[in-house]
Amino acid sequence: MINHDMSPRLAKASQIAAQAAELALNYFNRRDEIQVSSKKVQDFVSQADVAVEQFIRAQLAEHFPQDAIIGEELGGTLTDAACWVIDPIDGTSNFLRGSPLWGVSLGLVEGKKPVIGVVALPVLNEQFAAQSGKGIFLNGEPFTRDNRFGDVQILSLGDSSDDRLDDAASFYQGLRAADWSVQCYRCTTVGMVFAAKGVIDGHLQRRTTLWDIAGGAVLCQEAGLETVVSFGDEGIRGLSVASGTASLMSTVRGLWDLKPRD
Repeated sequence: MINHDMSPRLAKASQIAAQAAELALNYFNRRDEIQVSSKKVQDFVSQADVAVEQFIRAQLAEHFPQDAIIGEELGGTLTDAACWVIDPIDGTSNFLRGSPLWGVSLGLVEGKKPVIGVVALPVLNEQFAAQSGKGIFLNGEPFTRDNRFGDVQILSLGDSSDDRLDDAASFYQGLRAADWSVQCYRCTTVGMVFAAKGVIDGHLQRRTTLWDIAGGAVLCQEAGLETVVSFGDEGIRGLSVASGTASLMSTVRGLWDLKPRD
């Protein structure tokens, strides 16, 4: 799966993510045996989430001991220096229900800017890896976004239990009024990967977290999509992301006052 055109850092991150994906898939195939708890309404954590994050952390500590680490389940602090950001299983609800739409995400952030991203979709047997300015790899081979059928307007809209429902409904209505079909995958990672692949025109999420987007943002940027990541007042837990084609982003700017990265 490793391509010699990758930088050593991206190649190692890809290897770690592939091993983590194999571990996560093993849990998925026997998920009726694992322990599950709820963090808040419609926000679950499983034994698999914790085990996969622990594995990735151990690998990163071995190969990149100088770098900081943040993970969804075990925490961490964002610094201006190199910081790895882990979402061990994004889409835990999908994972638990048996949907294939979940992923393992690993990103490297420097100065609040994602610069390396690796996302594995284990059930789909796909792993995407990208580094700023270096393009995208799919299962180790160079990849180019599929830009066909751009007149078939489809986007992914992320949601959160903390959304203001009136604002969310108004935003959705504006997108539909502009003739966009709207998907909700309940997994930010899948939305961003599908945007980078060209399955959809983009992914929009007005409230998300750093671990949800750290891997996928680089994929979208390297796919040629305009990608705006904004930090809010809640730090790594209060971000927004908008990534899409020129046509989609033109519509979005009429509905959402996008702010540049802080």
